[in-house]
Amino acid sequence: MKALITGASSGIGKEISIILNDMGYDVILVAKNKKKLEKFASTLSGNVEIFDTDISSTYNCMKLYSKVKKEDIEIVVNNAGFGLFGEFTETKIDKEMDMIDTNIKGLHTLTKLFLHDFKEKDRGYILNVASSAAFLPGPLMSTYYATKSYVLHLTEAINEELRRDKSNVYIGALCPGPVDTNFNKTAGVEFNLKSLTASYVASYAINQMFKRKTIIIPGIKIKLGVFVTRLLPRKFVTKYSYNIQRKKGN
Repeated sequence: MKALITGASSGIGKEISIILNDMGYDVILVAKNKKKLEKFASTLSGNVEIFDTDISSTYNCMKLYSKVKKEDIEIVVNNAGFGLFGEFTETKIDKEMDMIDTNIKGLHTLTKLFLHDFKEKDRGYILNVASSAAFLPGPLMSTYYATKSYVLHLTEAINEELRRDKSNVYIGALCPGPVDTNFNKTAGVEFNLKSLTASYVASYAINQMFKRKTIIIPGIKIKLGVFVTRLLPRKFVTKYSYNIQRKKGN
């Protein structure tokens, strides 16, 4: 059994890789930083493959898939992604396009390619890492929030298609709140809400994935927050979201 994990060199992706490897899965680690991948791979057991590639490129995603499609992959975790803080008119468009290519296009491409194979075999798991941001508008992090909304809605839609086809293939979306990872540094934010550890989020995610939960939200506070915001007027939620985001940049 094999599992492919993108964004595997750090954070949630790294922790998920450790858990799956401990469960007996051979892991295929994907990330841009070859040195970090090699160092991490040396700590794991069994057969470990690494691919230092940038999945923001559709070509790279296709190339990656072509190299591993004949292997017995049972799990795909689309974890690679990053955020960016700032007003929409001030953030750099090239950075935003790279974010869209990574958070949306890369995930979309790998989901589509592997899902086709999984449907033919009538088995397999795809876990797409979204965010609790997917449930909200995100002033001051507008592009990031929009990408994660895409991930959530795409995953939910595919899940319904699979259900109607009576398929045994699983697809779900992990929607964590603040997590103690390199994400904060990359995005240029500081969370006021206490962050969960990446190891806890990864463990919870894998547990819920095997229970075939479609939307996975670690942490009771985030669960309650998501529930409450769904009941409130959208205009109020947008204003509230802005105030939360503004504090992150302080």
